[in-house]
Amino acid sequence: MEAVTGKMTLQQLKYILTIVNCGSVSEAAKQLYISQPSLSSAVKDLEKEIGVDIFLRSSKGTTLSNDGAEFLSYARQVVEQAELLEHRYMNKQPSKKLCSISTQHYAFAVQAFVSLLKDLNANEYECTLRETRTYEIIEDVRHMRSELGILYLNDFNQKVIEKILKENDLRFQLLFVAEPHVFISSSHPLAERTIVEVEDLDEYPCLAFEQGEYNSFYFSEEILSTRTQKKKIRVSDRATLFNLLIGLNGYTISSGVLNKDLNGDQITSVRLRTNDNMRIGYITNDNVNLSLLASEYVIKLKSVIADFGYPIINQEDEP
Repeated sequence: MEAVTGKMTLQQLKYILTIVNCGSVSEAAKQLYISQPSLSSAVKDLEKEIGVDIFLRSSKGTTLSNDGAEFLSYARQVVEQAELLEHRYMNKQPSKKLCSISTQHYAFAVQAFVSLLKDLNANEYECTLRETRTYEIIEDVRHMRSELGILYLNDFNQKVIEKILKENDLRFQLLFVAEPHVFISSSHPLAERTIVEVEDLDEYPCLAFEQGEYNSFYFSEEILSTRTQKKKIRVSDRATLFNLLIGLNGYTISSGVLNKDLNGDQITSVRLRTNDNMRIGYITNDNVNLSLLASEYVIKLKSVIADFGYPIINQEDEP
């Protein structure tokens, strides 16, 4: 089952997939147990045969070209279908399952990832879940380091984010509309409220996820990002944020979807009175079809969100 068409081989297609998943030729060569020059030569031979530069090469590294992104989509389908045939008719074990997701800091994204891997019928897998900055989520999906990225839009950031997505052939798929909540310690003075006003939060430290070099209000993970706070702390990970919420009676603004199995009972969610909302969804690359595993992750996402009582919004069939 090696030949695909002409001199093109399944092995070459697998090389391309591995380079994209690893993010570099050198790391891919290590995983494939071949020399970097041999891998580079195989890729160049394939590019010469099909008349397309799959990768753009520069001093900063190797990235997919637009033509390469389209080629990747077809290559992934061919490899997956070939493996299904081999597994069905040649009793060959499926290869290691690969999947990479980038997301803002959402517990439901982690819960869906846990469910995906628990139900995964595979002897080997290598999956990545990146909780990272908004701009980096977009870049990950743009350069196919991740198959999809989870983020939110609202009235404030929508035009800016959608412009960036359109310029990079990325598409936003809405999952659900969340009413903003504050995450606070279960012992916080406001914890017994059913709803809090924005002004109620003024005396408490506001915690927000820092966005690094691209620290624009439009990339903030929290709504009302332009509002002035007396006390503000920027953090880079969810564990630190939750520890500070508990230790300093701080707060952060999020979707309200909180998983007690993952986050414990020390954090609670209280509705925030505001006319704003969070339209949470995932972005994909228009030039590439999702792998079977990434598609299954979307199903798990929808299941987790539905369990929290939010109606799922399906947009996949829209033009």
